[in-house]
Amino acid sequence: MIEKRDFYINGQWVAPSAANDFYVINPSTEEPCAVISLGGQAETDAAVAAAKAALPGWMATPVAERIALMEKLVEVYQTRSEDLAQAMSLEMGAPLDMSRSSQAGAGIYHLKNFIRAAKDFQFEHPLGDHAPNDRIIHEAVGVAALITPWNWPMNQITLKVGAAAIAGCTMVLKPSEQSPLNAMIFAEMMDAAGFPLGVFNLVNGDGVGVGSQLSAHPDVDMVSFTGSTRAGTAISKAAAETLKKVHLEMGGKGANVIFADADEKAVKRGVLHMMNNTGQSCNAPSRMLVQRPIYDQAVEIAAEVANKITVGPALEEGRHIGPVVNEVQWNKIQDMIQQGIDEGARLVAGGTGRPEGLNKGYYVRPTVFADANNQMTMAREEIFGPVLTMMPFDTEEEAIEIANDTPYGLTNYVQTQDGARANRMARVLRSGMVEMNGQSRSAGSPFGGMKQSGNGREGGVWGLEDFLEVKSIGGWAAE
Repeated sequence: MIEKRDFYINGQWVAPSAANDFYVINPSTEEPCAVISLGGQAETDAAVAAAKAALPGWMATPVAERIALMEKLVEVYQTRSEDLAQAMSLEMGAPLDMSRSSQAGAGIYHLKNFIRAAKDFQFEHPLGDHAPNDRIIHEAVGVAALITPWNWPMNQITLKVGAAAIAGCTMVLKPSEQSPLNAMIFAEMMDAAGFPLGVFNLVNGDGVGVGSQLSAHPDVDMVSFTGSTRAGTAISKAAAETLKKVHLEMGGKGANVIFADADEKAVKRGVLHMMNNTGQSCNAPSRMLVQRPIYDQAVEIAAEVANKITVGPALEEGRHIGPVVNEVQWNKIQDMIQQGIDEGARLVAGGTGRPEGLNKGYYVRPTVFADANNQMTMAREEIFGPVLTMMPFDTEEEAIEIANDTPYGLTNYVQTQDGARANRMARVLRSGMVEMNGQSRSAGSPFGGMKQSGNGREGGVWGLEDFLEVKSIGGWAAE
């Protein structure tokens, strides 16, 4: 049993003020693998006070020095990458190979992109040639509370910490209590990189406790949250009392629109993308809309692909998918699959229960429903598991109507060989991101959504800007 009860506050590992043990469950075995402490108001207050005290000095630190510390963090990260991968496989169920390449790999990818963006970013610049005595300064928002999820832990931690640190913010990180071990390794990395005392603090806790305390804390200037839409709504209400800046990255119900002229691998690609990370991605293409001339064939391909996906323990190497994160999620997914059957969708792969040969662990059968419609629960609610919903369409206009008929707006996908149609679709789909023909977005591109998928953007220049205030100055003197 791993014991990690301390918190990282003001550059020190600090014991909890009161005992409040929380057992981290290995989803592959359903057994406890670690014990942490859930913090309380005392820990929240101490971490925020440390961040507040460190803020003036960190804001005054030249940007070049902040970037240099981030470059040092990248060096440290490379030495701890395997530790991070092992931790995430253990605590949230990402298969080891995927954890190494994607889960741990995402973190260093984002940090490098922030360094690149920051070196080109003008933190101070003239308003324009017409106003030689006006100056625009981009300065840190202040003390930032960073609340991160369990599904892509290091991806989200680095997207927030990297941007906040370079922007000059000090911060308190509350990782998900379901996947805290990787975050505690990250705190060790921040310490090893030499960040000044109080710039980065970590307090473990749950959403009701530390999460709510940070959201309402009068000395927190900004909350950056990734998680469920329900929790994001609660955070927004709590933060409104002190008019904090709030960044929200929440759920999704992405449409993958496959036209009759799509390339031959489009359906297979869409199924595999949906099942990646056991379906636990907010930007998963969970609604596959297929043009009617190729719909029947697409259903056959999707079922065949899903039936070939293997499921197994996270700490084993291989190209399988792992378990979902915990019992609550497992039960929710099972209920959603059963509801899909009850509502009349045609089950063509998977179904309820564990995969064959697995009688313990939170494993879900890769599941595909056909002949759904957009009024069914499975087409409207985020399932957050390896469940794909397929439905036919006839015209481009119908596809647009179905794709946009959702409260979410994170990522949509388009598959067509008609470039003009692809571009038309990209313009009218109501989502923060659109990916076409299997081409993912490039390094430093902004990540985020609209509608109930949230607000703000993470990554690259846009990620930096979210942690910066704009100050407009008149009468700037020549130096």
